[in-house]
Amino acid sequence: MNIVVCVKQVPMSGDAKVDPVTGVMIRSSADTKLNPFDLYAIETALRLKKEGDKVVALTMGPPSAAAALEECIAMGIDDGILVTDRAFAGADVLATSYTLSQAIRRVNPDIIICGKQTTDGDTAQVGAEISEFLGIPCVSNVDDVAGVKDGYITMTSNLGDVEETVKVKLPCLISVEKEIYTPRLPSYKRKKDLGKIELKTLTLQDFIDKDPNNYGLKGSPTQVERIFPPEVKVEKLALDKADAAGGIYKILKDKKFI
Repeated sequence: MNIVVCVKQVPMSGDAKVDPVTGVMIRSSADTKLNPFDLYAIETALRLKKEGDKVVALTMGPPSAAAALEECIAMGIDDGILVTDRAFAGADVLATSYTLSQAIRRVNPDIIICGKQTTDGDTAQVGAEISEFLGIPCVSNVDDVAGVKDGYITMTSNLGDVEETVKVKLPCLISVEKEIYTPRLPSYKRKKDLGKIELKTLTLQDFIDKDPNNYGLKGSPTQVERIFPPEVKVEKLALDKADAAGGIYKILKDKKFI
């Protein structure tokens, strides 16, 4: 069984800058990390893995995103694929999903696992859109996986008020919640033993669809009109030290914050 885990390198803080013309995040302007929600997808894949199975982490991004794949491999993932090309820059959710689906076709996995969402986009749409492009079933909000047997995967999907147990035929895509498992830490020993990690790289020329108009900004039907930091208003108050708490309470109540 082949399993693909989709991961993403995201900004570590709110310091990332945005291009004022295109509205695209300048990812080189901030420190990065592996998207926290993807850690649960990685753990799910490693727990599903049996002898003879292969788990591959796949990410789209600049060459520096290779660091995220190396972290995945240190956690126990078998291999990493970096999807990178200038033609992919500035992609919205739809173009990103299409790009990833083209890359996944090269792997032909039985199960694709995604985290719930990313901390930089928060759309929670990429997984479902990948499955649509691939023409395979998708189950979201998965918080428990019973196992894989006879070409089917059985799992529990948390729908808020109810939980639904579903049995889906492979191949399929699942999007997991953070409650599913506690992710393991990267292994320094494994990283040291493996030495220099050779990652596979895919570009536009490796895809079935090589039309650049279907990727990046050109292939994105949505565009950011304007992006700006929220306005911060600081109000200094002169309060009696004897009743500062009461004064703050009154102000908050008057402004209907409480």
